[in-house]
Amino acid sequence: MCDCGPLGEENSGQLREQVQDTGEDRPVHAGRRRWGRREVLRTSAVGGGAVLGTALASPPALAATAVSGASDTPAAHPGPGPRRGLELVLLGTGAGPLIDTQRAGTSSALVVDGRVYLVDAGLGAARQFGLAGLDRSALRHMFITHLHADHLMSYYDFFLTAADARDPITVRGPGSAEELPFEERGSTPGTVEPRNPTPGLKQHTEDCHAAFAYSTNVFMRDIGYADPRDLADVHEIGLPDVGATAHDPAPRTRPFPVMEDDRVKVTATLVPHGPLFPSLAFRFDTEHGSVTFSGDTRPTPNLVELARDTDLLVHEAMGDSSMEGPGILARHMRRSHTALSQVGGIAQRIGARRLVLSHIGEKHDRPIDAARWTRTVKRTYDGPVTTGQDLMRFTVSAKNRPKGRPKS
Repeated sequence: MCDCGPLGEENSGQLREQVQDTGEDRPVHAGRRRWGRREVLRTSAVGGGAVLGTALASPPALAATAVSGASDTPAAHPGPGPRRGLELVLLGTGAGPLIDTQRAGTSSALVVDGRVYLVDAGLGAARQFGLAGLDRSALRHMFITHLHADHLMSYYDFFLTAADARDPITVRGPGSAEELPFEERGSTPGTVEPRNPTPGLKQHTEDCHAAFAYSTNVFMRDIGYADPRDLADVHEIGLPDVGATAHDPAPRTRPFPVMEDDRVKVTATLVPHGPLFPSLAFRFDTEHGSVTFSGDTRPTPNLVELARDTDLLVHEAMGDSSMEGPGILARHMRRSHTALSQVGGIAQRIGARRLVLSHIGEKHDRPIDAARWTRTVKRTYDGPVTTGQDLMRFTVSAKNRPKGRPKS
């Protein structure tokens, strides 16, 4: 089975899709279309961006990979996803708040029978949503794993650019940590906004409303833009009583329910992500199969229990070299993230039927070699592996699920 995804090239009529396992490239040709005046107007938004659900230009042809043992399924053009079925779209696969010119910030979309469920909204997520051909009107639910900036940078963009939207997005994510972590020895940091230094997702959203008040008020009066306060229905996720605090952020926790509708059942668990609290992993169960997102985490039995036998595991990974050495950044990586060499063993214990690496990072002087990363994971994991790239798409089908699972 080949794991395929787009590699954009500026000013070129040809795009490439790369086979991760072998590094082989082969050309594919993106279709072109001429835009009419109405479509151009529909794609105009604040600052010249795209209203969600449309793209500024014809995006590249994409390949979709079938999960759970099915053969590859071609997808000639980006689009809103299947009317029936389960599809994962990697909007952005980069890790960390620093700009990566090769990858957008971490964000994924699940399309379940045509409805879109967004997980995290890193830098560029709203634009990537449009490039993927996804429909803003189908986006009704958003989930935030934790409140680090690299998972939130484009969160409010989904409301600023929803010029003519009328249906709210239900957003679920962490509440306040209530206290700051202990200061590192020898450090003397200041405190931003000392009156409320640990806002949860609700307060974060209110603060965004306030920060953009002037622009929003003018646009609502001038050209009838929607009021973003009506578009963000924010719910902070209640945590089970397991004694978790900012100083003990992920004690042993059984999976707990987050929400359920007619398409998905969502459960979560606490995961350890350094001093940040709370940090969550999410599992989505549907009639078509299951997808689990690790969020940002170092290895933890909580994730193993949540993700057991999942059809597709989307797991973060950091290059081993980024965790080496005595420096403060390496120490942060070791206590906050999972090394590439550890991910395969985790997926094997879980019994995941497929593994996709996202939120991936390496030392800045060592670009990610997708083929090498995939080979590293396969040393300890029997199932198919994809080192994710932006705008990759995967279909998940329980009907094609092989009997049994990788041996743990």
